[in-house]
Amino acid sequence: MNKRHSIRWRWLLLAACGAAIAVQVQAEALATRVLVPTQRYDELVSDAVVESTRQTEIAAQVPGRVTALYVKAGDRVGAGQPLVTVDQRAADQQLAAVRAQAAAAQADLDVARRELERTQTLFARKYVSQAALDRAQARYRAAAAISTSRLAQTRAAAVEPTLHSISAPYAAIVARVDVELGSMAMPGTPLVTVLDPNALRAVATVPQSRVALLQMRSPARIELPDLPEPDRWQTASSVTILPLADPQSDSIKIRLALPPSTSNGIRPGMFARAHFPIGAPHPRLMVPLSAVVRRTEVDAVYVVADDGSATLRQVRLGETSADQVEVLAGLSFGERIALEPLAAAKR
Repeated sequence: MNKRHSIRWRWLLLAACGAAIAVQVQAEALATRVLVPTQRYDELVSDAVVESTRQTEIAAQVPGRVTALYVKAGDRVGAGQPLVTVDQRAADQQLAAVRAQAAAAQADLDVARRELERTQTLFARKYVSQAALDRAQARYRAAAAISTSRLAQTRAAAVEPTLHSISAPYAAIVARVDVELGSMAMPGTPLVTVLDPNALRAVATVPQSRVALLQMRSPARIELPDLPEPDRWQTASSVTILPLADPQSDSIKIRLALPPSTSNGIRPGMFARAHFPIGAPHPRLMVPLSAVVRRTEVDAVYVVADDGSATLRQVRLGETSADQVEVLAGLSFGERIALEPLAAAKR
């Protein structure tokens, strides 16, 4: 073998060794997991709807025409922020009239007091009779009662103008505006509906015969199918079973409080599913959703052998729980799967 062939063989050997090292590094870099039993409860799934625990229909307390409308549906408002103003000119005039009557009553009271003082002085000097003193005292008491009544009416009339300016009772989102600028507001007629976006719950309807099976020692989960991950799954912070049953459907409503959410995707009226744990926990084979390969109607995972080779194997999947899915057939405990299907496919 000449020198040129010797150099060529050396390069081929080095390339082969480099390829082997690359394959070994790739094999070592492949993320895998050994399947172990996961203790989980069976679940009772029930349809639910999201609602706000604090939703208020704000109505007018006095009649009048809407003169100002400060909000629209979807606006965020703070506690005490003005929402609607109703024409208060009539209330202002009524307040002015009552205040004038109170001032007149106070003037009459002052005259009655001075007259009573003069009458008492004259009675002490025997210049007037007892009857004159009694009349002066009676007039003073009547004037005092009228003055007290007028002052009470003034305080009541002073409250009415404040009822024409309608404010938010708490920090909320405006859900609906039921009036237009210039329309007539009547007592009891809803003007604006507000709700607290941080106080939400899901209300599920469960057959009365299944309520006794619910396992309340484990937290219930709420699925919001219309939201993407990770907001799709929420854990109920509390569960309340209402004491009354619907006689027509023989069902009971259960309230599941949603944790305070920083996402704007959860809204009252959304469809949800409540997942209640039932029975006793038993071992299940769970794999991450990211490890599952979906091809048309086939679900599969890459199974990694002891020598590092990866083989695609078809599996039958069950229920999904957050980022995990149950494998009903195709895998066994103790086997190793690849967590990154794309990396395993390149082996």
